[in-house]
Amino acid sequence: MLFSDSGLAGKTAIVTGGSRGIGAAIVAALAAEGVRVRYCYLRAAEAANEHASRLNAEGRDVKAAKVDIRDPAQCDAFVEAVVDETDAIDLLVNNGGIVRDNILGLLENEDIRAVIDTNIVGTFNITRAVVPHMISMRAGKIVNISSVSGLKGGRGQTNYAASKGAIDAFTRALAVELAPRNIRVNAVAPGVIETQMSEEVRARAEDEVKSRILLRRFGTAEEVAAAVTFLLSRHADYITGHVLCVDGGFKME
Repeated sequence: MLFSDSGLAGKTAIVTGGSRGIGAAIVAALAAEGVRVRYCYLRAAEAANEHASRLNAEGRDVKAAKVDIRDPAQCDAFVEAVVDETDAIDLLVNNGGIVRDNILGLLENEDIRAVIDTNIVGTFNITRAVVPHMISMRAGKIVNISSVSGLKGGRGQTNYAASKGAIDAFTRALAVELAPRNIRVNAVAPGVIETQMSEEVRARAEDEVKSRILLRRFGTAEEVAAAVTFLLSRHADYITGHVLCVDGGFKME
């Protein structure tokens, strides 16, 4: 356990993009804390179902569902199905997101639209479906997965950086909006993490990228999941509207 008595056991969480990488690590970390985890995926059906089966074999309460978070109707149906099954949604982790990197002049319209629709609109859709249930309980915690790209510029990532900068702003504004309802909203901004999503950049310029990280190594999905788990736990009850960087000191030099 991250801490003794995290206060998470018995709660219900929704995690978007939970089949691989950071999302899969978040699902596993929460399940290990005794959380009922319902996570969604879009394309990685085999990975999603294998992950759920593996955790269920360990005695965890985990289920996966195919949901396109770009579609508000699918988000509404998914959330209602979780509420019908578990009676409540205590925690939400908005992890679903994609990358379509290229320099601005070479970005196709679809590269821009896909990133914005998934990373921003998808987050709006699922959060808008969940929030009324948290308001009715006057309790809840939301963690959005942002990126250091939203805070520090990077070549070839104008679409992705814009989407993650929007998530940071969304996090702060929603924290203000929901604080009177006893709902906390925070974000975690990973740096370069050892996942499939970052594989290309790590392979292309590993030494150069590591030279810009104070700790001189890439992060792990489990380290990001630990930060998310902390923000969802009772130990972060007095934290809201914060963007926590988990980046090893990326681009500080």
